[in-house]
Amino acid sequence: MEYKFWDIEPKWQAYWEENKTFKTENDFSKPKYYILDMFPYPSGSGLHVGHPEGYTATDIISRYKRMKGFNVLHPMGWDAFGLPAEQYAIQTGTHPAVTTNKNCDNFRRQIKTLGLSYDWDREINTTDPKYFKWTQWIFTKLYNTWFDYEQGKGRPVSELPIPEEVKAEGDAAVKEYISKKRLAYYDNAQVWWCENCKTVCANEEVLTDGAHEKCGHQVIRKNLKQWLLRIPHYAQRLLEGLDELDWPEGVKDMQKNWIGKSIGAEVDFTVEGMTDKLRVYTTRPDTLFGATYMVVSPEHPMLDALLAEDKKEEVKKYSQAASLKSDLDRTELAKEKTGVFTGRYAINPVNGSKIQIWVADYVLMGYGTGAIMAVPAHDTRDFEFAEKFNIPIVCILDPKDAEPELREQVLAGKACWTEDGAYINSASELTGIDINGLNKQDGIAQVTAWLEEKGIGEATTNFKLRDWLFSRQRYWGEPFPVIHWEDGEVTVVEDDLPVTLPEMEKFEPGEGGESPLGNATDWLNVVDENGRKGRRETNTMPQWAGSCWYFLRYIDPNNDEQIFDPKLENYWMPVDLYIGGAEHAVLHLLYSRFWHKVLFDLGVVSTEEPFKKLYNQGMILAFAYETQTGAKVVSDLVEEKDGKYFHTQTGEELRQIVAKMSKSLKNVINPDDVVAKYGADALRLYEMFMGPLDDTKPWAENGVKGVFGFLSRAHRFFANPDNIVEGEEDKDVLKLLQQTIIKVGDDIENLKFNTGISALMVFNNLAIKKGKVTKATAETFARILAPYAPHLAEELWSQYGNKQSLTYEPWPLADQSLLVEDTHEYPVSFNGKMRFKLELPLDISREEVEKTISTHELSQRWLDGKTPKKVIYVPKKIINVVI
Repeated sequence: MEYKFWDIEPKWQAYWEENKTFKTENDFSKPKYYILDMFPYPSGSGLHVGHPEGYTATDIISRYKRMKGFNVLHPMGWDAFGLPAEQYAIQTGTHPAVTTNKNCDNFRRQIKTLGLSYDWDREINTTDPKYFKWTQWIFTKLYNTWFDYEQGKGRPVSELPIPEEVKAEGDAAVKEYISKKRLAYYDNAQVWWCENCKTVCANEEVLTDGAHEKCGHQVIRKNLKQWLLRIPHYAQRLLEGLDELDWPEGVKDMQKNWIGKSIGAEVDFTVEGMTDKLRVYTTRPDTLFGATYMVVSPEHPMLDALLAEDKKEEVKKYSQAASLKSDLDRTELAKEKTGVFTGRYAINPVNGSKIQIWVADYVLMGYGTGAIMAVPAHDTRDFEFAEKFNIPIVCILDPKDAEPELREQVLAGKACWTEDGAYINSASELTGIDINGLNKQDGIAQVTAWLEEKGIGEATTNFKLRDWLFSRQRYWGEPFPVIHWEDGEVTVVEDDLPVTLPEMEKFEPGEGGESPLGNATDWLNVVDENGRKGRRETNTMPQWAGSCWYFLRYIDPNNDEQIFDPKLENYWMPVDLYIGGAEHAVLHLLYSRFWHKVLFDLGVVSTEEPFKKLYNQGMILAFAYETQTGAKVVSDLVEEKDGKYFHTQTGEELRQIVAKMSKSLKNVINPDDVVAKYGADALRLYEMFMGPLDDTKPWAENGVKGVFGFLSRAHRFFANPDNIVEGEEDKDVLKLLQQTIIKVGDDIENLKFNTGISALMVFNNLAIKKGKVTKATAETFARILAPYAPHLAEELWSQYGNKQSLTYEPWPLADQSLLVEDTHEYPVSFNGKMRFKLELPLDISREEVEKTISTHELSQRWLDGKTPKKVIYVPKKIINVVI
């Protein structure tokens, strides 16, 4: 019986769509399960086989949870604003909306051919004005919120207390005060600018080599008016919230590192010849006695004042060079140390010694105060810098546990010691402070207390997390609901949303950083009821905006009056399981959590965290080929002979390697091709059978053939009416069926899909071996197969006379009584050599064992008419006959 997947799969996909099988009802009587995929950017190239991996995993769980009685929300949509569509528009004149909609249609078509059980009535698109109306609405909330540090939460600006002295200065002073408190604000900012894309890049979008991650071109520093979000106000809560989440530890660590909390002190250094103090931040104020120089950032506001006349030109060139490097590149520990002496000295506050002030690019203005004290004896980077520029190195932590030779070098300032040690050289008669002999904790506490007592420092907590640059100089993004008025006032549009994009024919951004929207004069210029002229904001929001909250819109996607019904949000949130790639560990997840916490503070959402459990699927790679010298060879120039690979033109033997799928190597696998050749169920099964979901795995077509063979055998046996009988089931079949029910269910719960598929294969093999199964068994097999291979399962289910889809059929319950072992198979040995196996009841007595062995027909050959001297019987282990 041929497995005609090409007929079966379209048939059931049409059935599901026509009957809205997967439509989610807001049935509050059921336990809910909200399972979410990271929605894709709909590129022109369509899906590749990496996409369905995560989608299939969530679909298996969704189908299983429905059968377990859960009300499942499993939606799909499109993160559709983005640079590629706009660049295509610039090249061809095709409006980005046309390209985007075409790409969405293709993605939707491909996804539907995979049999994924999404509720398409909840489909969203970030470029839809009905969607971004609410993105703009959230922006107005950010604009009208301030962070109350006493309460540790965001509050409406209408509740912001205005100091009396500010009120006394008039309305302009009050507005400025409020502006400095808003979570969203407009200001001059030093930004990363990509000349190729003509847009601002967030810090997170700049690679370590200073390249823009989107296009690979080098970025430069530029001053532009930008919208920024004060995400650092939420740094502590973003950090604390991670403890409650069931997320991969690696992702949590990446977020913790990006937030970058440190506890230390800020210290004021007197500068020779100046009244202004130079403030530094340090996590180790106890090491002040070892500070032998200072470093300021090239962007430090005091830098010009610090410079000696003969240093100005050199520092100017150095600062310009630093501006071309990314923050990651500047702080890379392995890079060569560079810097310029300012010609100025500071005074170390704990001992009165004079120390040099340098400018160096490894100090960033955005972290701490933009200035550091350097303790070269106990910091590797400071040590390398001091050695290069012949700066004194003073050891203040005695490395008593080090090897004698290393200790001698450290004490002499010839080697760096980064571990703890006993304080030495840490006392001063001039200042009266002495921490020699104290432990680290007491040393930090005493120095910090001394600094605060003298009024030259204070305990401080710092975060590396910086304000989020929230503007892009592009057309294809959410317009800001903002108007800049001629009198300098800035207002947000709240009552007339959405602010839509104007129709345009040219989409090139301006050379100076102006968005293409600056050319849409009819849209751009506005006049209020009093004749006051204004200008709409021409920047657009970054692509992250729409993805920061999309999971909330799925809850109530067609509500035009509210962002969602609060009762529905209270029922569905938080997301129970979120599956996607680890590449979003910092940006998307951190930004989403930030927005969600603000909405929680304002009472818009009922949960402080949006995603309860996160799971990262691994990457699917492909085989590629290279010559002995490492040159890559496109796959259509490779032929296989006897397990080896050769270049079809040169005959050279090639190495097979595993690499990312790439158009240039012609090794991209299109799921359409796999579905056409083997069917969607085979593609689904193979992607889950390749290995653990979170592993990185190479694609191999032979593996698809393997699971296709399993599906074909299952169809051939279970779709054949002659194999489905009435009566009692075979004991072996019945027992293995119960084990398979438990195994498949447990493995779905634990996301161990590959071993669940193995269990289905084992059962299928036994059924085929036995030759017949009952209808009840066949129906049960169809049900447990359904999450993995839904098309085949539906086909079998209908062939057994069932009129309704099995989507909501209950997951079968295993009969535990059939799993209780009442017999055991014993290896039977004669004089220590195993001769045969014998199945005996577990409750058999020793006397019955001896009698059975003595009289069993298989024993006679080995007894050869003799009476056993002894029968050694170990229950549930062995039987050994001594003759």
